[in-house]
Amino acid sequence: MAVRTMNPVHEASTCAVAATAEIIGAKWTALLVHDLSEGPRRFSELERSCQGISPRTLAERLRALEQEGILLRRSYPERPPRVEYELTEKGAALLPIIDAMREFGHDWLPCGRTHPHSF
Repeated sequence: MAVRTMNPVHEASTCAVAATAEIIGAKWTALLVHDLSEGPRRFSELERSCQGISPRTLAERLRALEQEGILLRRSYPERPPRVEYELTEKGAALLPIIDAMREFGHDWLPCGRTHPHSF
């Protein structure tokens, strides 16, 4: 059995849970990782799937995730220029968290409920 060791203070610099929560908890990150789990996507595809995100916010989130090593930005020298985003190995390692979120949503939240639970 694994031994739990809790830090007295949860700071991203010393606590793995806090550091992960800082990444995955940023608005739009979980949805972007979820979208990219199916393969490379263009900016316009991500913008369409994340209803309500502004182009500026999307660009900022993608840039931050690229700097964090979660995704890779690929530019293709075509006319018009084509840019695609895809998960890195580090980004793909977040997928079990996304899957757990999906499972929780299906089991416990009204958006995923297809059959009533007894609470």
